Amino acid sequence: MTAPEDFTEKRRFIIRLGKALHKFGTPAYRMEAHLQSVSTFLGLQASFIVTPTSLTFILSGDDDHQEYNHMLRVTPGDMDLGSLARTDELVDELSSGQRTLSEAIERLDEIANKPNPYGRLLTFFAFGASSGAFAMLMRTSWNDVFWSTLLGLLVCIFVFWSERSKRVTEMLEPLSALTCALLASGITLIDPSINAPLVILSSIIAFIPGLALTLGLSELAARNLMSGTARVMDAIMVLFKLYFGAVLGMALGNKFWGIAEYIKPEAMPNWAAWAAVTTLSISLVILFKVRKKDAPWGILSGYIAFAASMWGAIHLGVALGAFVGAFALGIYSNIFSRLMNLPSSIVKLLGLVVLVPGSKVYMGLNIAVSGQEIISNSAGISSQAFLIFMSLVAGLIFANVIFPARKSL
Repeated sequence: MTAPEDFTEKRRFIIRLGKALHKFGTPAYRMEAHLQSVSTFLGLQASFIVTPTSLTFILSGDDDHQEYNHMLRVTPGDMDLGSLARTDELVDELSSGQRTLSEAIERLDEIANKPNPYGRLLTFFAFGASSGAFAMLMRTSWNDVFWSTLLGLLVCIFVFWSERSKRVTEMLEPLSALTCALLASGITLIDPSINAPLVILSSIIAFIPGLALTLGLSELAARNLMSGTARVMDAIMVLFKLYFGAVLGMALGNKFWGIAEYIKPEAMPNWAAWAAVTTLSISLVILFKVRKKDAPWGILSGYIAFAASMWGAIHLGVALGAFVGAFALGIYSNIFSRLMNLPSSIVKLLGLVVLVPGSKVYMGLNIAVSGQEIISNSAGISSQAFLIFMSLVAGLIFANVIFPARKSL
């Protein structure tokens, strides 16, 4: 029989662990499976209900009087893959007897409160670099890349501001999109060769919820209906807020500055796409706070996902090319998990960002509302984006069936 004080310490650890994993952006179905595994190891009977905004723990020991229910409301977590790796290692240390429960609880608090390992300056440059890299992936012009990078740096200033102001946090996405759209309209007077809608999209690419939509669909595929539905709906609302801000900013810009005549620039060379993947992967390592020793694996995941999807697109088409990319990424991330004894999501999520078509959903929304294409040959992109999302989810599922990871995270 478990002593009352032992049960209290075990449930404290489980609850702290759940709150930490949620804070680090862990998908609900993976988090529930991991908490269930840890509870079983500790000799507890447990059930969990996880959504992006709430956590429910139902814990009981081997005594009928040892029952505990805990519910709390939380805010959606931000992606912190470095802290996720440290938390997973902590659970391994606990299960191997290297740490006691009280030591593990103290270590969890240290991990949860650990400052950003890359600091504000690198994060600032990573925001700008990710915006420029996306513009480069779109293969438009170097002018677009330059202005997208500058506006991406401006967006990061808004993000830093939102950390100090609750009012800015509530309107961060539409405010950022509105400001970037207003400035992009003015920039066309200085540089009429830029594709203003694409520059706006690139500058706010950090907010485009492509990864959230993919994770939400993955949760729905895993029959975690509450969390999956909540995550998908939240992503759609973020997309609407961004689009409204961009449309309002463009309208104000056209009113203030007028409409400049577009001058089509020269197309970018083919090697620019690989430079973009390199820049984007390095930026994501910083933005997702990946540990330095795991960073090379994460950067390589971007190359593997992009190369496999390009090969698949040539032979099977763009949508099924995403399936090939996701399948290759899933196999690679599970190999990483087995070799390094770490969660596969540490590298999987980095490669997935290269593949997710959140920007195509935004482009499709633009076509549906305004009838204008952001880039040439983008008609019909909304239906294609949906098929790509499903191809990504299917590719990851197939990879886990053929070569499963040993870790539940």
